[in-house]
Amino acid sequence: MKATPSPLRSALVAQILGAAIVALGIRLGKPQLSDMPLAFALAQGICAALIGHWSAAPRWWLLIHFSFLPAVVLAGRLEIAPGWYFAGFVLLLSIYWRTDRSQVPLYLSNAATAQAVLQLMPQAPCRFADLGCAHGGLLRRLARARRDCAFVGIEHAPLPWLWAKLASLSLPNLQIRYGDLWRVRLESFDVVYAFLSPVPMPRLMNKARAEMRPGTLMVSNSFVVPGAPVTLVVNVTDRRATSLYCYRI
Repeated sequence: MKATPSPLRSALVAQILGAAIVALGIRLGKPQLSDMPLAFALAQGICAALIGHWSAAPRWWLLIHFSFLPAVVLAGRLEIAPGWYFAGFVLLLSIYWRTDRSQVPLYLSNAATAQAVLQLMPQAPCRFADLGCAHGGLLRRLARARRDCAFVGIEHAPLPWLWAKLASLSLPNLQIRYGDLWRVRLESFDVVYAFLSPVPMPRLMNKARAEMRPGTLMVSNSFVVPGAPVTLVVNVTDRRATSLYCYRI
């Protein structure tokens, strides 16, 4: 399978090229920009956003490209102690962890989705895994509704994992594990649920086919597996019009 370029590396390239283009423009004919940091930053942001667009970056990345350097310049005028920036970085890192590597943002499953997933579960007692469970809200709803089933959540971001772990202490049929979802074996689970992103779906399907037992179910929130036949699509009546794509292994 072809490796997917790191979005962080692509963003860094766009930012550097954007700065280089503006610096070249200053040298060739706009020297006044060198004495106007915010104007320089805005020009660099425009160039970086155009480079991102040319390289087919997602639309939300274009806003980041445009606003990054202007935000740095404006923040520098606020005279905020450096420790606060470091604290903000640590907080964001503990929530999102290595999203640049996993390419999976923080997504939360709502109550309507939990109710729809509940209807997909076997009537008999079963084992259920949520790969990338975030703060565990979906699992807690399911664990309260199906006391006869065992639920396992996997999360690699420290703060959501800690939240999920503490919030599930009163539920003996729910276990929250800290770690990499790719290291979790799936043979023992009857239902596997994932709310990830389009990037890892082919790999996840390969893992499910290699490890899950025949007849078990994989449910993907919002993201299809390219080329894989969908057994069932459940349309959830919520604000974001969630779709659950079900794959019978």
